[in-house]
Amino acid sequence: MNNVERHQFIIKQIEKEGHVSVVDLCEHLQVSSVTIRKDLQFLEDAGMVFRTHGGATNVNPYQKDRSINEKTNLHADAKKMIGQEAAKLVEPNDSIIIASGTTMQYFAKEIVPQNGLTVITSAINVTMELIKHESVDIIQLGGPVRKTSSSIMGRYAEDLLGDFFCSKLFLGVDGIDAEFGITTTNAQEALLNRKMMESAHKVIVLADSSKFDRKSLGKITTLAKIDMIISDSIPSKYQQLCDNLGIEYKIC
Repeated sequence: MNNVERHQFIIKQIEKEGHVSVVDLCEHLQVSSVTIRKDLQFLEDAGMVFRTHGGATNVNPYQKDRSINEKTNLHADAKKMIGQEAAKLVEPNDSIIIASGTTMQYFAKEIVPQNGLTVITSAINVTMELIKHESVDIIQLGGPVRKTSSSIMGRYAEDLLGDFFCSKLFLGVDGIDAEFGITTTNAQEALLNRKMMESAHKVIVLADSSKFDRKSLGKITTLAKIDMIISDSIPSKYQQLCDNLGIEYKIC
């Protein structure tokens, strides 16, 4: 098989699977990893694929910051389903932390308080969704506002979290990578998310399927330190990884 035929095969596999690995391509094409890496470099230089650790994909694996207005309508149906599934985990008289992000706003819309509920949140849009419920006590974290996510971040919010401990943290992310972990596009927000994790018994990640095999600037934590993932679809390799790490997952 010549160069052109290999390139055509690689592109078709990526179109079919969304991602290919160097190991699998070596096995299918019976060539060395050096040859495959040169092929992937050629295709990336041509703007046809994006190289990843150990393979390639047709989706840019690096998630950049976008405005909340732009992100709200992306994968809206998936976010709504994820929000509905997550809302089932909110118990009577619960105390929870809700981080920022458009998926968190969809989640807040689905919450039906049972008796009392205390919510600590950095997200202004989450507060606006929950303020209509008389039985919800809201603790809005304070500090500088990050406009692209309609959320609070910074030292004041981090310090206040040290005074609380909740049953669950519901966390939105911009990327989930098997090796690097879960990430967000802002480094300061990643720090606040880590502080939230210290103030919660259970960490629940809400992420639509587009977030897998992506990573952003700010690392929040490794996958081993989360307890559950809720998504509309989870790639099989991540399901296996969750099983190995003892992470629960729900597909809605």
